[in-house]
Amino acid sequence: MTNLDDLAEVRRIDQSNFAGLIESFPEQLEKGSRIASVFALPRWKVSAISNIVLAGLGGSAIAAELVKSYLNYQLKIPFLIVRHYQLPEFVSPKSLVIVSSYSGNTEETLSDYQKAKQRKAKIVSIASGGKLSQFCQRDKLPQVAIPTGIPPRAALGYSFVSLLVLLGRMRLVQLDLPEIQRAIRFLKNFRQNFRPTTFGSNNLAKSVAKRLYGRIPVIYAGEDYFGAVALRWKQQICENAKVLSFCNAFPEFNHNELVGWEKLQDFREKLIVVMLRDKADHKRIQARMQIVDQILKKKTVEIIQVESRGKDVLTRILSLVHLGDWVSYYLALLNEVDPTPVEVIDYLKKSLASPR
Repeated sequence: MTNLDDLAEVRRIDQSNFAGLIESFPEQLEKGSRIASVFALPRWKVSAISNIVLAGLGGSAIAAELVKSYLNYQLKIPFLIVRHYQLPEFVSPKSLVIVSSYSGNTEETLSDYQKAKQRKAKIVSIASGGKLSQFCQRDKLPQVAIPTGIPPRAALGYSFVSLLVLLGRMRLVQLDLPEIQRAIRFLKNFRQNFRPTTFGSNNLAKSVAKRLYGRIPVIYAGEDYFGAVALRWKQQICENAKVLSFCNAFPEFNHNELVGWEKLQDFREKLIVVMLRDKADHKRIQARMQIVDQILKKKTVEIIQVESRGKDVLTRILSLVHLGDWVSYYLALLNEVDPTPVEVIDYLKKSLASPR
């Protein structure tokens, strides 16, 4: 097993310094907030928007999921995230369609852009360049331009805060800039606990990664604010550490997936549960978590309890996102794989682009 405290070993495996990208999360939020704050707003009346659709996949879609979770009880109109080539039939001139692709070249998202144009929807893009930026320039449509040159999953700070500030400035939600600033300040201190130079049991991310090593992680969280965080953990473990992971949320999984833990004889030792918890989880969700904890322990399933940190909801959401990114990073090192390349995804894209 890789010695996570051996900095020479860390540098040998992490050839592209993915750790530096994870560490830059607070600065991304800071810079992305400034970019979105000076973005020239389209002159659309709030009353002219009846629904919000964000078209995006991967890092862009998870940014939208996190924003939607954070705004769970603020949104007064429907907010749908589309991860497909098609837009729903209700998209119309009264729809705000936010087309988000970090690279600007995501083919599903570009398809949605064209369909949104055909429906005469109100379109805003979030991208770092690519065809999407070219289309918006050609069509004279508003775009939030974020910095380029980063793997999309490592640019979450830009994608997340750009969308959040955009919705706030358009008066579709109440924008709390001081809360964003408090979250940034918290994360600048919080990340020190997870850097490669924080050794041994003092580094929670390393400790959790060691427990996940050689196992299939199943991530659970409460739906209200943290279902999207569980999804982020799952995605990062898959992409960075190159191992399968799964996720679900309370209370939905109690109505189906919980039964699936009954027959585990052949693979019980390969599964491990990570329970993401927050002090503001609904009381009934907290009760469900306690009962599920007891049920799984009786089946000798190992469970890791992880608590959010911070005062504000936004800070607590982002604290668990940041911890999960570091966990996936150290799990990659334990698996002796560079976290940056995603060769199978690159192969898939090239195969789709080839004549068939």
